[in-house]
Amino acid sequence: MTIKVVRGNPTPEELAAVVALLSVAGRPDAGPAPRRTSAWTSRRRLLRAAQAYGPAGWLAPALPH
Repeated sequence: MTIKVVRGNPTPEELAAVVALLSVAGRPDAGPAPRRTSAWTSRRRLLRAAQAYGPAGWLAPALPH
């Protein structure tokens, strides 16, 4: 990349700032970051667990998965 100053007398810090901005602007965009959905808006929360049948079926919701 070649940069030519046509007018003015920029300081080295000003030139460094311009070069940094141009180098970032020239990079391809990675795209937006994926959005995390809240657990409160998850539809999975609305689904019921499978019903346990049998003599100890009433105990199944209390057991760890």
